Amino acid sequence: MKKLISILSGPLSFIIILLTGPYGGMSPEAHAILASTSWVAIWWITEAIPIAVTSLLPLILFPLSGGLDIKSTASAFGNKMIFLYLGGFVIAIAIEKWNLHKRIALNVIRVIGTDMNKMVLGFMVATGFLSMWISNTATTVMMLPIGMAIVLQLSESEKVNRSTVKKFGKVLMLGIAYSSSIGGISTLIGTPPNLVLAGVVEEFYGVEIAFGSWFILVFPISVVLLFVCWKFLVTFAFPLKDKVLPGGKEEIRERIRDLGRLGFEEKLILAVFLVTAFSWITRSFLLVKILPNIDDSIIAIMGAVVLFILPAKGKKEKRILEWENCKTIPWGIILLFGGGLAIAEGFKSSGLAIWIGNQTTLLNGISLILLLLIIVAMVNFLTEITSNLATTSMILPIIAPIAQIINVHPFILMFGATIAASCAFMLPVATPPNAVVFGSGYLKISDMMRTGFLLNIISIIVIGLYLYFVLPLLWEIDIFNFPMEFK
Repeated sequence: MKKLISILSGPLSFIIILLTGPYGGMSPEAHAILASTSWVAIWWITEAIPIAVTSLLPLILFPLSGGLDIKSTASAFGNKMIFLYLGGFVIAIAIEKWNLHKRIALNVIRVIGTDMNKMVLGFMVATGFLSMWISNTATTVMMLPIGMAIVLQLSESEKVNRSTVKKFGKVLMLGIAYSSSIGGISTLIGTPPNLVLAGVVEEFYGVEIAFGSWFILVFPISVVLLFVCWKFLVTFAFPLKDKVLPGGKEEIRERIRDLGRLGFEEKLILAVFLVTAFSWITRSFLLVKILPNIDDSIIAIMGAVVLFILPAKGKKEKRILEWENCKTIPWGIILLFGGGLAIAEGFKSSGLAIWIGNQTTLLNGISLILLLLIIVAMVNFLTEITSNLATTSMILPIIAPIAQIINVHPFILMFGATIAASCAFMLPVATPPNAVVFGSGYLKISDMMRTGFLLNIISIIVIGLYLYFVLPLLWEIDIFNFPMEFK
């Protein structure tokens, strides 16, 4: 019955809005987009059918309702941001295929040490770094068995009491999940909502958010959030005494030995990865002087193509990557990107964005910091029960016109909403990393809710204050080249 209600509520909302409008000052096209988006939003939120399938609805509803022609709607599914994600994911597949990610993670943990608190920090730093380039889910899945092996090692020691083992298991699992989400916000390809923001900004304002610009802005806040999260977990949530983990160092060394020496294929992948990352970071101020038409999506696809050309020394594998290796590409997320960008185009082209902005006169006069905190908090807690990608796809096209009407720079609110969408720490269903570590058996929902609620509040405050004070400073050095004065 619940599923049936979810399915019926989408088209019912569509019909009701079509029959009761257009509303004051709204064009017929804007009215059609509003009705169509309500259907898509309801099915996204309730997951009445798979989210990826719901994302195809604009291709049906926009043209048939007269909101947006099929050519413009379909072009959103070929947005260059989609190819940036696709290229990045192919590179991540190569890193995972040849176990380079494990080598990086284990060596980071080995360097940081085996003091229990430092061990948690080591796992969080390694997980955060990997999730900057590899999907958050894949990173968590990779780090989880390593973490569980360490906890098992601890449980077999007679020198450590059971309560310490239990606490260490909880804090390590939560640290892996949370750092995966936090690390993902650092780069444009780190988590899907970042690319949705980049696509919406380009759709509305014709301005590209470069990989390097995003990194300069967001990497510092991800470092702060990671450190605050670690300190909160080991000091307040599950305080651990400063004991050295018995056998922990040897466990890590043994796993590194199992990987053997850095192989030929790993060296090639590492070289491609480093060149690609360097190109992304320096493109806007260095590479563009040599290749004026270069762009982040081109760099990503170049890196991906090279991996299909480079040879492998193995008997079974002729190349670093074969097409069969790419079966795990998340085409569902790519469709969700397209659906979100189609909605953004519909909002812009039909005039719906401006109409919504004109209805928000009540927000005039509200202080920017308060408005920012409200939006960050709203998105943060909304993504506890909905997909962060679907949430940003729905929210960002609405925030942009509201900001413009109330004379607030849209970036500060749109960035706040996007970063907040990746900081849902309370529920197992909030993010895939949360769900993965919850399945380890070390955590109860009460553990995650108690810890996650407080971390949600902390992240809301940190994100709000950081963007409010730091974004205007970065504006002065013009890292975004945005053609509007900061208000």
